[in-house]
Amino acid sequence: MNEEKANGGTKDENIQGENIQDENIQGEALKDEALKDEASQDENAGSEGTKNATSKEFRTSIGGQALLEGIMMRGPKKQAIVVRTKDGFVTKTEELKLLKEKHPIVGFVFIRGVVNFVSSMAIGMRAIMFSAEQIPEEEQGEPSRFDQWVEKRIGNEKAEKILIIFALILGIAISVGLFMLLPTVLTGLITNFVSHRILRNLIEGALRITIFLLYMWLATRLEEMKRMWGYHGAEHKAIFCYEKCLPLTVENVRTQSRLHPRCGTSFLFIVMLVSILVFSFTGWSNIWIRIGFRLALIPVVVGISYEIIKLAGRYDNILTKIVSAPGKALQRLTTREPDDEMIETAIEALALVIPENASDAEW
Repeated sequence: MNEEKANGGTKDENIQGENIQDENIQGEALKDEALKDEASQDENAGSEGTKNATSKEFRTSIGGQALLEGIMMRGPKKQAIVVRTKDGFVTKTEELKLLKEKHPIVGFVFIRGVVNFVSSMAIGMRAIMFSAEQIPEEEQGEPSRFDQWVEKRIGNEKAEKILIIFALILGIAISVGLFMLLPTVLTGLITNFVSHRILRNLIEGALRITIFLLYMWLATRLEEMKRMWGYHGAEHKAIFCYEKCLPLTVENVRTQSRLHPRCGTSFLFIVMLVSILVFSFTGWSNIWIRIGFRLALIPVVVGISYEIIKLAGRYDNILTKIVSAPGKALQRLTTREPDDEMIETAIEALALVIPENASDAEW
């Protein structure tokens, strides 16, 4: 009986041993299956990364503007302002209300260029004022008597709107006076010495470009503007990274070019060149008639220039590269290599305006 018990115990031990062996086999099988799943996930992740890295590049309609310690990005549906402060990012996001949806005529070719130019100036000034408000009070200084009087009499919100309108009118007046009318007046002084009309127009155009380049060069000398030029470069780099379908990381953005064909600097330079061509069709009589012609043709110049910059931004061929080359060369003055904080600001602003449907951002 003891022997039977012993045999029974041995048999039970054998059964238990077989069970343990089965459990080990099942454990190994589960382990192998888990390893296969992990390898499969790694493979899928790798293929997704490759797919993202090799996705077809495209041109986006998203654009931006450098601000005081910040960046504004404008997408197809939203606009975002991101300002960097010592406490982190201050953001402001707005849904876009496009004028052409209410008035389709402003979306017509040539008309849209003038409307977008004026609208961009107004939006840009409002964004700059918002970024200026984020500067610490101890760095802003005391408001002027005029500012205090306006705020007391009109109120802060209305005062801001009035200041934006005033700044817009003043900015357009200075630009027109400095880059359009001054060259005309200066060229008028040599009318008695140069009788050929085409030659006079060429001299006026050369003066216009010289004044513009001198103005841009002086602007880059201002110490206060140097950080803004860095944010300008970060904005361009972030958009290039997005157009190449790369993940928006500091490392990926940093390697991109800071010279973009759709930059506002390029647009202004194209305006200078187009004005030479358009103004050459006008005759010369007295100075007031010449000035009148120049003022009347400014919308035409802006409309044509807008369509040119739009084509240069949408397509990549020999012609568009030639058109973009002068403006991109000029951007070496108006952009600087950004630091990582500037790049982070650009990424944050861009991410806020990227639409859910990627095709909406394609140009």
